[in-house]
Amino acid sequence: MLEPSETPAASKTPEDIEEFLARRSADVEEALRKAAATEIMPRFRQLAAHEVEQKSAPHDLVTDADRKAELYLTEALPALLPGSVVVGEEAVHADPASYGAIRGEAPVWIVDPVDGTRQFVHGDTGFCTLVALSQDGVVRGSWTYAPALDRLAVAIRGRGAVLDGEPLRAGSPEPGRDLRVATSHPDYTTEEQKRALLGLRTEGVAPRPCGSAGLEYLAVARGELDATVFDWEAAWDHAAGLLLVEEAGGTHLTLAGEPFRVTGGNALPFGAARDEATARRVVELLSQGADAPRR
Repeated sequence: MLEPSETPAASKTPEDIEEFLARRSADVEEALRKAAATEIMPRFRQLAAHEVEQKSAPHDLVTDADRKAELYLTEALPALLPGSVVVGEEAVHADPASYGAIRGEAPVWIVDPVDGTRQFVHGDTGFCTLVALSQDGVVRGSWTYAPALDRLAVAIRGRGAVLDGEPLRAGSPEPGRDLRVATSHPDYTTEEQKRALLGLRTEGVAPRPCGSAGLEYLAVARGELDATVFDWEAAWDHAAGLLLVEEAGGTHLTLAGEPFRVTGGNALPFGAARDEATARRVVELLSQGADAPRR
């Protein structure tokens, strides 16, 4: 049974949020599982044509599962933490001004109801639901749930990361092996960003296109992928995964050599990696690509 928190979140300190996460993370997990069981999985491989729409690009899709799962979580999560607000991908698509709540004073739930909608539409299991809890621009907790695989990763700032209850350790790449790097889909890049990404096409690096952002971050946290690189900063794609990587021992850097900020204003592209040396190597290659003469 999901029961509301006792006091308004707007009056809570970061320490209060930490206490909430220590006591109520299981309730957040339950909300994710119920959203998936109720709104996502019944539509998996069962979508009718009218339940899928294109948004801003051919690969940018939205389905009834995205919308209904986000609505479910938009009700369930603030009920756990009164005074908190939700910034969800589909709500922001309908009202871009609502994204500004990420920079507000209230704790904010950052929600991507179906990360990897393209995979979901094609009947591929490589999609997940992402939820992060942020306060004052700092992500405090994150949940990455892959319902088709029934795998759940959780990270609490300062308390580590787990996958299905087992600790996650990103480790470091094996010396002498090509770096395995997942990169942004070219449909979403500017010409300048494409030049930066070309910097990764060099000896010692094995780049490939990324799938679901959330699952790529999970692969980094598990040590199955050395780094992932993105050139957009929508917080719902990154907030949960970046904390997961951090708490597994990894790190993230923007093109300016600074950590990624969920509140925006980042120098793009940026990368998340298993360790700091790998992150700096990736950013160095991106910088070299960005500075290369135009052809």
